[in-house]
Amino acid sequence: MKSFIGIPIIYIKNLFRLPNVKSYKPEVLYSLPFEGKWLVANGGIDKTNSHSWGVCNQRYAYDFYILENEKSFKGDGRKVTNYNCYEEPILSPADGIVVEIKNLFNDTPIPEVQEAICACSDIRGNYIVIKHSENECSTIAHIKKDSFCVNVGENIKRGQKIALCGNSGNTSEPHIHFQIQQGKNFLLSASLPISFIDIKNIPYQEERQFISRGQFIENQIE
Repeated sequence: MKSFIGIPIIYIKNLFRLPNVKSYKPEVLYSLPFEGKWLVANGGIDKTNSHSWGVCNQRYAYDFYILENEKSFKGDGRKVTNYNCYEEPILSPADGIVVEIKNLFNDTPIPEVQEAICACSDIRGNYIVIKHSENECSTIAHIKKDSFCVNVGENIKRGQKIALCGNSGNTSEPHIHFQIQQGKNFLLSASLPISFIDIKNIPYQEERQFISRGQFIENQIE
């Protein structure tokens, strides 16, 4: 494979050929990676709502947590166990094969000031990468250590439980980080606009659904 300063040319091309919601034709339609009703805390398909518009590998990423009584936690919120989504099941967003798992890091402590901090060497903390098609992989991050119930090389199904929500990595509170990308490599793969299916109360646009920051969304799959 040809490379430039050690980086495969295919990855460099991906970074400069950034997909967008109008031009990109999805290979897979995705379900939400959780049960019940969650808030889209961060993310969208345009610059205004994007998770990180200027960062091509996270442009179309999403962060989700559970809001109850206008709060994401109970009590004083100083412990990860105070948070509504902590230890909630994470589901596979589509059929695929597990190509990478990292399971090294304990939960990041809740900071006194509301800001994202990282107590480990990888901003994702514990994560899983699933290959869903030839050119589409998902990354789900900030997973609780030792909560994985699938293994690398395993074929998994849409809606299958794969792990539990945690607070590992670069995070201010427990949540699920979810993105679709053009390859396995998190740093060198452009993120892709996600076309969803089976979300309650979100209309279809050309047989797919899009979500955005501030929406409450619920998985329709039982």
